[in-house]
Amino acid sequence: MHLYLHIPFCKQACHYCDFHFSTSLGQKSALVDALCTEIALQKSYLPHQALETIYFGGGTPSLLTEAELAQIFETIHAHFLVSPTAEITLEANPDDLDSGKLQMLRRYVNRLSIGIQTFDETTLRWMNRAHTATEAEVCIGLARQAGFENMSVDLIYGIPDRDNQAWQLDLQKILALNVPHLSAYALTIEPDTAFGRWQKKGKLPPADEDIAAGQFEELTSALTTAGYAHYEISNFARDGQYARHNTAYWQRRPYLGIGPSAHSYNGHSRQYNLANNVRYIAAISQGKLPTTREELTVADQVNEYLLTGLRTQWGCSLTELDTMLGGNFSAIQARDLAAMYKTGWLVRHGDILLLTQAGKLFADRVAASLFVDA
Repeated sequence: MHLYLHIPFCKQACHYCDFHFSTSLGQKSALVDALCTEIALQKSYLPHQALETIYFGGGTPSLLTEAELAQIFETIHAHFLVSPTAEITLEANPDDLDSGKLQMLRRYVNRLSIGIQTFDETTLRWMNRAHTATEAEVCIGLARQAGFENMSVDLIYGIPDRDNQAWQLDLQKILALNVPHLSAYALTIEPDTAFGRWQKKGKLPPADEDIAAGQFEELTSALTTAGYAHYEISNFARDGQYARHNTAYWQRRPYLGIGPSAHSYNGHSRQYNLANNVRYIAAISQGKLPTTREELTVADQVNEYLLTGLRTQWGCSLTELDTMLGGNFSAIQARDLAAMYKTGWLVRHGDILLLTQAGKLFADRVAASLFVDA
């Protein structure tokens, strides 16, 4: 079992972010109460097994106070068993992580995911990040002093009009800091963001796919040379310190999502909460789950397996695809498989389909070419 909690609050809006959040913190206490009530309401969603991972995402979960964290964990333990070896992750921004806050967090969580994005001061201001480049670097040392050996850092590449030297410096800094896990994402400009509105007005050029591809190649070369396993397209880990929670998503394990906009999956259906804090709190206070449910067809499940599995170093099992489909996947998709082999984007090793290094640049396109019809 895996548990996700969405904390929908931020100090300010980053120009690229289209996740659900609010910069008004007035309802934070009421939202935490609602989260705890939803945990109780959803306690039977998953089989009664121990939680192997708990993940606080957002938004900015590092805005939670100790009293709020204590309330949430008290509720979790009242309704679920938690494995003694559970990975408990909290997303944090560098400007929240002083020594006192880190020591407090260490009493509740054992893994941090730190949203650094870049060590370049100019780019941080352009993104409207709340932290400075100095805070980005210092917080990693402070986290280690507080006992957080298991931590991840986020970076963004493929930024329009940015000197590639800034990306090279980001990579050098990450390697020098020797973080055990890195998540790196190409900038995606979504319509309902500041960047999206700027681009619509002609104030921001579109991302250059060739530049992004080149920076991805630099990223993978630098990290794998330094001993990191490139275990998912956007994720790198050394010494086997994979993100266990996110790996559960990619391997289609059941998970429960709590909070506004949170998603859940139980193997045969998905459900997601409405993305509105006020309406979420109101519904939960009445004992109602503000949830939309979607039953998954066989085709849905096969296609989701292709979409997520091909992104990982474990690939997709043809035997499992056959079992899911109730037929011979290789025969049904023979023409499309042959086309992907010919492009050099996909290979087969025994029972397993894997993306090649070149194919990682076209992962979604490869997966979509192999989708089965409903």
